[in-house]
Amino acid sequence: MLSFCSQPFGKTQEGEPVDLYSLTNRAGMQLAITNYGGTVVSLSVPDRSGKLEDVVLGYDRLEDYERGRSFFGGTIGRYANRIARGKFTLSGKDHVLSRNEGCNTLHGGLKGFSKRVWAANDVSSSSAQALELTYFSKDGEEGFPGDLSLSVTFSLPADRNELRIEYAAITEGKDTVLNLTNHSYFNLGGAGNGKMLAHHLTLRARHFTPVDDRLIPTGELRNVAGTPFDFTRAMPIGQRIHEDHEQLKFAKGYDHNWVLDHDHPGSLDVAAEVCDPASGRVLVIATTEPGIQFYSANFLEEMTQGKGGKFYGPHSAFCLETQHFADSPNHPEFPSTVLKTGESYRSTTIYGLSFR
Repeated sequence: MLSFCSQPFGKTQEGEPVDLYSLTNRAGMQLAITNYGGTVVSLSVPDRSGKLEDVVLGYDRLEDYERGRSFFGGTIGRYANRIARGKFTLSGKDHVLSRNEGCNTLHGGLKGFSKRVWAANDVSSSSAQALELTYFSKDGEEGFPGDLSLSVTFSLPADRNELRIEYAAITEGKDTVLNLTNHSYFNLGGAGNGKMLAHHLTLRARHFTPVDDRLIPTGELRNVAGTPFDFTRAMPIGQRIHEDHEQLKFAKGYDHNWVLDHDHPGSLDVAAEVCDPASGRVLVIATTEPGIQFYSANFLEEMTQGKGGKFYGPHSAFCLETQHFADSPNHPEFPSTVLKTGESYRSTTIYGLSFR
């Protein structure tokens, strides 16, 4: 049965009220989103036996999202991933950002979009349950230039188990850089139900961007053939994660960007597929973005308490963040993340969930 409802989720430390929105479709999917950080709090889908289970990590309380450092389910910006040394040059002007990962800027800085309260609007129709979130990021926020107006729309088609996320933005006054993604952590066996290393992953990508010991791309596009980064055919995530490979040592596992093999630049194409053999759940991700960051939750702290009193830890989930490449503002050879005044930013990612 189609439904859309909301309820209070508490107040931030600054006293801003926050809500939790629940969307349900006829195919059995249940989605909960909070307008704090544009955060996916839960996503429940059936397995092959019909058992409904939440497959994303998160918290039960707003205050845990406020102090959490893992970005569970958040909408990430102004720039997803890392910017080296927290600075870049645009139109001949140097911009210095807030730094929150050593000397680097990660996921937007000290208070990125995943730590802001967004305005919410029910935009459901007869074909989909949908929530639109909007946010205005002022010129200079976290050091980024330009007045940025953006919207993110989360929708569930009425009769298909998929989550569609559509991003749109414009900048005024100054050109800026922009790289948006969703940072959901998935475990297709159920959030908090052990590790996901037996999940089988396929990535439609023949190249990845290797990094240095600070996890900043070197600028190389390296072929995955013959490496632990080759997921061009389905492979258990844990099969090669502990191999003696420099890139795996730098990240303590996988935390790298893959260069997607799009049919045409910007086309909406399948990028990844993950299957959990135990539950039968399958996640298929399609995106217009040029890259996908596969993160195997290497740095997730042991005994992190999440929803329902369950505990998470390293490798208890995976992230597949559709986005542009890390540190692109400092790599002109990468696809550009510059958004000019008068231009529109648009991006779409679809998470399809089924079972076999």
